[in-house]
This record gives sequence, C-alpha cells and structure tokens, in this order.
Amino acid sequence: MMPSRQIDVHRALAMAGTFHFLYSCAKSCLLPFLTLYFRQLGLSPEMTGVVLGTKHLITLVWRPLGSLMASLYNKRRALVNGSVACSAAVALVLLLLPPVDLHAYISSCNASSPGTPSSMESQPPINSSARQSVATIPATTTTSQRPGNGTAQSKTGRSDAPQTTSLTLGRGGRSEPKLEEFLGSLKVMDTQHQLFFLVLISVSAWELVAAPLAWMADDGLYDYLDSADASDRYGGSRVWPLVGAACGVGGAGLLVSQLQCFVFGQASRSAVHFFCYAGLSALALPMAAALPISTCKPSKASRMLKAWQLVRRSQRALLCAATTLLVGMALSTVDNFLLWHMHDHKSTELHMGVCLGVARLSEAAFPLLAAWLSRPLISDRLLLLAASTLGLQCFYYSFLWGPWAALPAQPFSALSCGAFWWAVRAQADNVATPGVERSVKRVYRGLFLHLGKALGGFAGGFAVRSCGLAWLFRGAAVVLMVWCVCLPLLQWNAPRQQRINYSRLLAADASEASDSESERERDFDKGPNNNCGRGPN
Repeated sequence: MMPSRQIDVHRALAMAGTFHFLYSCAKSCLLPFLTLYFRQLGLSPEMTGVVLGTKHLITLVWRPLGSLMASLYNKRRALVNGSVACSAAVALVLLLLPPVDLHAYISSCNASSPGTPSSMESQPPINSSARQSVATIPATTTTSQRPGNGTAQSKTGRSDAPQTTSLTLGRGGRSEPKLEEFLGSLKVMDTQHQLFFLVLISVSAWELVAAPLAWMADDGLYDYLDSADASDRYGGSRVWPLVGAACGVGGAGLLVSQLQCFVFGQASRSAVHFFCYAGLSALALPMAAALPISTCKPSKASRMLKAWQLVRRSQRALLCAATTLLVGMALSTVDNFLLWHMHDHKSTELHMGVCLGVARLSEAAFPLLAAWLSRPLISDRLLLLAASTLGLQCFYYSFLWGPWAALPAQPFSALSCGAFWWAVRAQADNVATPGVERSVKRVYRGLFLHLGKALGGFAGGFAVRSCGLAWLFRGAAVVLMVWCVCLPLLQWNAPRQQRINYSRLLAADASEASDSESERERDFDKGPNNNCGRGPN
C-alpha cells in the first residue's frame, strides 16, 4: 500500500489566507472605483446600472456552473490559475475605450487633481485617434442639433455630416455580412451608446472569466481540510478577504489621490486602479499555483438542489431569503452610486478610499462583537438589527455635505454587513442537514444576494435619472425600514424550527449502546453459569 500523504493544516490555511488577502486586495483596488470610472467616461446612470446589473446576473448564473464543471472535470487548479491571469488581462481592455467627450473628461480630471490648475495649458496634446472608438468602430460625427430632432439628417435618412465608413474583410477580400451589419448598427448610434455597448461586452467577458474563482478556491480548500478531518478550521480564513479589501481600497485611494491628472503620457490617473489590479493579481498568481486544492471529491449538483428545498420548506428561512434580497438591492445602491454622491460633494479618491477601508475593517472586526451580541439577540433579532442599520446608513448618505461626511457612518458596517452575514449563517445552520451546510449558505449569498444586487443595479440607475442620487438613498432606506416593520410580525407567525444537534444524537446512541452492553453483562452474570459453586441440584 502507498503511504498516506501528510497534510499540514497550518500551512494550508496560511497559503489560502495569503491568496485570499492578495486577490481581495487586487479586486478592491479597482471594483469600488469602477463606477466612478464609468462616470468619467461619460456613461449615464442608467447605463452604469445596466452594466453592473448584468455583471451580477452573470455571477448569479455562471459562478455555480463554472465551479461545478471545474469539479466534475477535475480542473480546479488549472482554472483558478487561468482565472487569475485572464481576469487581469481582460480588465485592462477597459483602458482602451475612449471617453464620450474628451475635453470634458480632461477638465473633470484636472479639476480633481491635487495642485493642478484646470486650464488648457495642463492638458496633454489630443491626438485625432483619441476621438475615435476602438476596434475599427468609428464614433458618430457630431453635427448640429435641430429642435425636436437628433443628428441632422437628409430626407434619405443619411446624415448630412461626413462619416467614416468601416469595412471588415474576410477571406479573399469579401466582406463579412454579419459583422458588417453589427458595425453598421453601431455606426448609427451616438458615441455614448457605442461606448455603452463596448463597456457592457468588456465587463461581461471579465465577469465570465473571474466569477467562478472564489467558489473553486473555497471548494478545493474545504475538501482538502476535510480529507484531514480539519474542516472545522475552514472558517478561520474568512477574515483575510475583508482585511485585504480594506488595504486595497485604502491604498489605491491614497496612491491615486497623490498623482497628477495624467500619468504615462495620455493615460488618466484612473488607469492606476487597473494597473494595481493587474499587478496584485500577478503577485497572487504564484499563491494560486500553490493553493491547497483537493482533487478527489467532486462537487454534487444535488447538494444545491437539496439546499434550495430546505430553504423553501422553512418559513423563517424564506423570510431570511427575502431580507437578503432587499439587503442586496440596498448594497447595490451603495456600491454603485455612493462614490458618485461623494464626488459631487468634492470628495477625492483619498476620502473615498479611507471611508470604504474603514467600512471593511469594521466588518472584519464583527467577530469580536459576535459573542457579546449573540447572547441577548437571537439570529432573527440580529437580522432585523442589521437590516435596520443598513437602512439608517442609506438615509444618512442622502444628506452628505462635505468630502468627509460619509466617514461617520462607516463603522456601523460592523452591524449592517458583519451582523447580517452572521445572522444568515446562523439561520442556514438551523435549517441545514449534515453535508449541505455550505450549500445552504451559498443559496443565500450566491442566489438571493446577487439577484438583489442585479435588480438594485437595474432599478438604481433609472432612479438616479428620475429622482437624483439623494432620493435614491432615501428610497432604499424607506424600503428597508418598511420591511423591518413587517419582518417581526411575519417572524412571529412563522413556526420556529429547532436545530437538530446531530452530535448529541450520536452521543445518545453511543450511551444507549453502552447501557445495553452493561445490561447484557449483568444478565450474563445472573445466568445459570453463575451457580458453579453450588453444585448440581
């Protein structure tokens, strides 16, 4: 027989914690500031909401499917490495997209630069190629506007202004009809809609590459620890992504705020966020190659189906799922448009990075408060406390008045986010059966949270267009507060499901078995073989 391989649990946890720290730091250098970058490019609020809502929909569908396929085909390690490398490369494609209005983009960038006058003398020379779209798709030529009409057109429907034609040739110099039709459809759009579709395609490709990474790495680590009977140590690596996120968003904000408007020639200083993401992803790649990933336990799709059935059968679990959906919508509002609101009140990347970093650190510090709060508050009440705290945060964000105005609300993320996920995990443990605990938690975080964020992204963009940023946050706060009023009444009518302690059942079975063995021994002592000293009757 082959000798069993020794598993170093401490080393495995250290490697996994380092990888999650680096990769979370890389993502936080870019993702929180991505919506601000879209605004600088010239996307409208509804366009930004559609892009980010689509991103969460792709995560909702592709993350479980990609993780399941990687497990079935035993390709976890290869796909984790490929996901880290390809996501960094695909994200840099967004830097190739030009802004809608280059002069307005330069003026806005100069106005927010430290110590840089917003004059045309500080602007770099503008090349004619910078005004055109990428991938041979020309931007629509700006023409005079008529009242009630868009671009001035002749009676034949063609624009009076000259436009650059684009023709993609196939083999032998023949044109490709389908691609030409697609390019032609983009040509009739204005520059903003061209940019919108290019951003949407780029972000969708980026999310398709990066979405399954977290579940693949977590599944590999859990199975690796489970093979050494150390699966109870799995939760110890949960804090490192939050610490990495705090360091990434705070460090990137501090770095970018110290730069001038343009770096590396004509590249805006916003490109530094992308470069930090790519550089830290490159640092995380060796750690991804050395991750402790088990290859002997393929995941089963039936676990997710069973987890969904367990949630659907419990009324309290469904109430928790509905709360997760609404919290996801509110979190999407904060993630997508809080930086826009702060930017309107003269906040720089430094203010934004510090505020978001404090929020992540306070969320990571909640386990220190969990033991104190879990005694007077059961999971239902803690869920109510978390949702109401998030609603109060959203209401506070609607009244920002200065660059640092958002900072006082950030420490309360320990209650709004940290306490919320603690209550969700407690609810998942109450309804789960042995073997599907993690699947039930993923139903909440992977299904209802991302569904809520997708819906919040779609609705939030149109709400900003109609009502403004301040009323968007007030609306999110009102929805959460109304739900917090209804939730206790619904929980009171729902039957409480007691958690089955399977360890006690096993201990009870063992004690019953020992009692039966002792009874058999006593019966044996009282039997006929015990009268050997008396002699025959």
